[in-house]
Amino acid sequence: MPHVTMPDGVRLYCEEAGTGTPVVFVHEYAADYRTWEPQMRRFARDHRCVTYSQRGYPPSDVPEDPARYSQDIARDDVIALMDALSIGKAHIVGHSMGAYTALHVGMTYPQRCLSVTAAGCGWGSTPDAAQREAMKALAAETGRMFAEEGIVSAAAKYADAPMRQTQKNKDPRGWAEFARMLSEHSATGHALTMLNLQLKRPTLWEMEEQLKAFSVPLLVIVGDEDFPCLDGSLFLKRTVPTAGLLVVPRSGHTITSEEPDIFNAALADLFAAAEAGRWMSHRPPT
Repeated sequence: MPHVTMPDGVRLYCEEAGTGTPVVFVHEYAADYRTWEPQMRRFARDHRCVTYSQRGYPPSDVPEDPARYSQDIARDDVIALMDALSIGKAHIVGHSMGAYTALHVGMTYPQRCLSVTAAGCGWGSTPDAAQREAMKALAAETGRMFAEEGIVSAAAKYADAPMRQTQKNKDPRGWAEFARMLSEHSATGHALTMLNLQLKRPTLWEMEEQLKAFSVPLLVIVGDEDFPCLDGSLFLKRTVPTAGLLVVPRSGHTITSEEPDIFNAALADLFAAAEAGRWMSHRPPT
């Protein structure tokens, strides 16, 4: 199986399909490289598509040292992966945890980005101090759940969370596939990722000044039933000068597979506009 070695020696599993302008897909906390199959099949027709499993997610390595996990490391893994594959610039498409990482790539390495997509972005991010502490407590509890209960039990509970109910009721077959893939992950990887990346990353509001300077075309996508991510998505639209916002009705958090036709159509429009230098063409010249 194809693996790429990061600067610290951790090996990440990746798959490629298609030729053309590169696209790198960055998965969410409850996903892996397989989650992007609806997008790989669509965009490999005219793009060079890359999907990978992040550190802590088999068949990538699962480091047991907590210091091997952080938001900055996740960000730099994207760039190291691109370097190893000789990709100079790419569309960076992230979902949830991966959306945060995609934003960090766009803020820190704008010269490597053709565009950034942040889908389902905002969980755990709030300007309210009390709510923020409650979200951090929930993140710590989730990390402990994976560490103590093991992957099968913890995955079953996590897959059945409120933000997944829309897909479960709308598309039981798709939700069952999502839950099955989650149950095949690493409990250690999930615990360490939650406790050292998600729990410690800055909120969107704490990144406000950096986001105001964001220069890469940005597409924000959120389901209207994805309540933990609605405020953050609106904040991104209001704050990032290059942001476009798509709110998908009757949809929850797992938007990439819950509504792949809508999601793919939005990506296709973004890619075409960004590649033509026309993403902001709706605004008058200044």
